[in-house]
Amino acid sequence: MIRSFRSPVRERRTKPGSGFSPFRAKVFPGSSNTLKIVPLGGVEEVGRNMTFFEYGDDIMIIDMGLQFPEENMPGIDYIIPNITYLKEKKKNIRGVVITHGHMDHVGAIPYLSHELGMPTIYAMPLTKGIILKRQEDFKHLSPIKIETLDPKETLKLGVFEVEFFHVNHNIFDTVGVAVKTPAGIVAHTADFKFDNNPVGDKPADYAKMASLSAQGVLLLMSDSTGAEKPGHSISELTIQENLEEIFQHAKGRIIAATFASLISRIQQLIILAEKFDRKVAMDGYSMKSYVALAQNLGYLNIKKGALIDIKDADRYQPEKILMLVTGAQGESRAVLMRIAQKEHRFVQLQKGDTVIFSSSVVPGNERTVQSLKDVIYRQGAKVFHSQMMDIHATGHAQAEDLKMMINLMRPKFFMPIHGNYFMLKLHADLAESVGIPPENIVIPENGLIIELTANSISSSRKKVPADYVMVDGLGVGDVGEVVLRDRNALAEDGIFVIIAIVDSKTGKLHTSPDIISRGFIYLKENQELLKQVRNKTKETVEKFTIGGQRPINWVYIKDNLREQIGQFLFSKTQRRPMVLPVVIEV
Repeated sequence: MIRSFRSPVRERRTKPGSGFSPFRAKVFPGSSNTLKIVPLGGVEEVGRNMTFFEYGDDIMIIDMGLQFPEENMPGIDYIIPNITYLKEKKKNIRGVVITHGHMDHVGAIPYLSHELGMPTIYAMPLTKGIILKRQEDFKHLSPIKIETLDPKETLKLGVFEVEFFHVNHNIFDTVGVAVKTPAGIVAHTADFKFDNNPVGDKPADYAKMASLSAQGVLLLMSDSTGAEKPGHSISELTIQENLEEIFQHAKGRIIAATFASLISRIQQLIILAEKFDRKVAMDGYSMKSYVALAQNLGYLNIKKGALIDIKDADRYQPEKILMLVTGAQGESRAVLMRIAQKEHRFVQLQKGDTVIFSSSVVPGNERTVQSLKDVIYRQGAKVFHSQMMDIHATGHAQAEDLKMMINLMRPKFFMPIHGNYFMLKLHADLAESVGIPPENIVIPENGLIIELTANSISSSRKKVPADYVMVDGLGVGDVGEVVLRDRNALAEDGIFVIIAIVDSKTGKLHTSPDIISRGFIYLKENQELLKQVRNKTKETVEKFTIGGQRPINWVYIKDNLREQIGQFLFSKTQRRPMVLPVVIEV
């Protein structure tokens, strides 16, 4: 018996894994049978993934991710989706489905869940564990509502019937989502790649995808991150074979840096360490946390006695040690950087060490990573990275795999997701090349309302708020464009503070103005310029205070002083520091 459409109750199929009957969209009396699909992030950038489906009075959400700040966002910790529209309709939210445990898909949950009325979150076991582990950093919030997904079950969220299909990615428990809506079936691939020889995982569920295709997929929403890369993704088996070659020839210690969440790669390295009789020393808070979580859930197998404490590594011969550490992106305080800079408490680089970067370089980190490699090379260690040999594979499908997904699903309509605009456009071109008519393809924008019926797809002229919401410390959304502009101005040209004390009786300056400069000029070496600024300050202030109107308009004086000194400094230095005048009446 199927309960009310608004009840988030799951219904287990009587024959899990068996075929599916052809899906027919339900027609609801008084409804236009139009489904609204709105991405709040993730379709104009890599990160901040969050999309909601709305039909009548029912809303379901897929993912709640964060984005890491760009270079021109000093001081910002994260960027999260704007949920202004959803907050007004939070009573209609039937549930949140999470595709996998990466921060760009789960990282905004602590900031958004309570604002949306604590809807139930549904996630696979590893993903659920990662979400709950992150919630430990938000002890001031009440516990979230979260349930474990079983991909053999059908989830009922209002009018939506949600099914799941296993896909490969570079984190375990990644699932694609098939949403059976009154308009038709919408398939969301999540982040995915095809790997017929994964390590510690199973291949993608081709049978389930074929079954969905047989029922008729109305719309395919597919990961676009790898659209510009030709060919097929590298198999994890190939990576393991290349890593094994490094282990065979390494004479000293092996220090491997990778993403803490890349459990499959960590498992590969541990398997090789056990094969070549090396003890495993691990360091880095995030890596230890992920490994402990994966072990407890049975996703990571480590033989008893294989792990040792990092402080005990020197007790073993160099050829008997593998170190697993964080810092593959050159982060300043991560373990690998501290080892390279001789700041680690227990580990120093030695001649003959082998350092493995088993990760791709996140855009924007290229210079930092190269500088780190230089430091490592100078100390006599060997370095291996993915540009030298295949020791890392992206978790995202490349061009041929993307075409394969489209051919498997055979959708009527197509919408590329997850990526910058150029990635979406290249993916749309791939879809057209395998037979999707261009009029059946929509390239989305953040906040754009996509309207879908059984016979049409279109972009509404309406948009919901989808601008950046920035997290800075405990502040969420209180830092906007004006604050960022000021921070960038401070970073580029510094700050120049003038403190003028005015005698209230005479209107004259009580003393020579004090000046503070940070990031603009070095005061001791610019005495002549400071003398001129003091004279200019005295002239500007006393112009309005001596013999002028009473009461004195101090706001006007400060504004005038800011403008006059700013123009004067630019004329002398061709730089525009932030000028802050402080006028005190005594």
